[in-house]
Amino acid sequence: MYAKIESERLLFIRLNQSKLRSEEYVYLRNAVEIDGNATNVGRLTILQSSCLCIPCHMQHEFTQDAFAYVRQYGRPDLFITFTCNPAWNDIQQLLLPGQSSVDRHDITARVFTQKLKSLIDLIVKHKVFGPVCCWMYSVEWQKRGLPHSHIRTRLYNKISPDQIDNVICAEIPDADIDKDLHEFVTKHMIHEPCGILNPNSPCMKDGKSSKRYPRALLSDTVTGNDGNPLYRRRSTDNGGKLAII
Repeated sequence: MYAKIESERLLFIRLNQSKLRSEEYVYLRNAVEIDGNATNVGRLTILQSSCLCIPCHMQHEFTQDAFAYVRQYGRPDLFITFTCNPAWNDIQQLLLPGQSSVDRHDITARVFTQKLKSLIDLIVKHKVFGPVCCWMYSVEWQKRGLPHSHIRTRLYNKISPDQIDNVICAEIPDADIDKDLHEFVTKHMIHEPCGILNPNSPCMKDGKSSKRYPRALLSDTVTGNDGNPLYRRRSTDNGGKLAII
């Protein structure tokens, strides 16, 4: 049905070129200049910037808007990555016997979209990080068929360096304070053994972990030599928590 609707839209655009207000198509002009033969370009049809996934749509509707946000409000304060988990109960309950998430991309996409909207509402409307000035996000699909989103958020009140550990850390939560969060982190966010303990780990390249594990234990978040942050990982003697997997 989506393909039928999209075909009808494209047919309407092709048959109503004279009625639609279209600017000069810069990519077609460049093709003519490079090839030098306009007869091989094909039939001239100007697509609107509202058509999904064409260069004009990506450049005019998204890229330039993102540049305008940065110029007006400055760099984003938070870069949040939200990934899809095929083990979500919302996905598993809708699968037929014998099916997996890779068999039903429609269910995966719908559940992911609903949870992504809930996360954005939590950030923007409920202001868990403070009042939000502007925000934007993009959705990408991984090679294994699961979507993930990158969310950029600009806050009215910028986060100072001494507040970073209150927003993000790489520690195991306290099970006595938040049992559900402790269960999620220990189930989904613990890197499997690598290095000497498991030389056949998928992350091993040239005899060492490509993900830089094991990480050093730090009492505060610091900036690494390559510019990437090294998040707080406290030892058990310094207030950190321990979990046995």
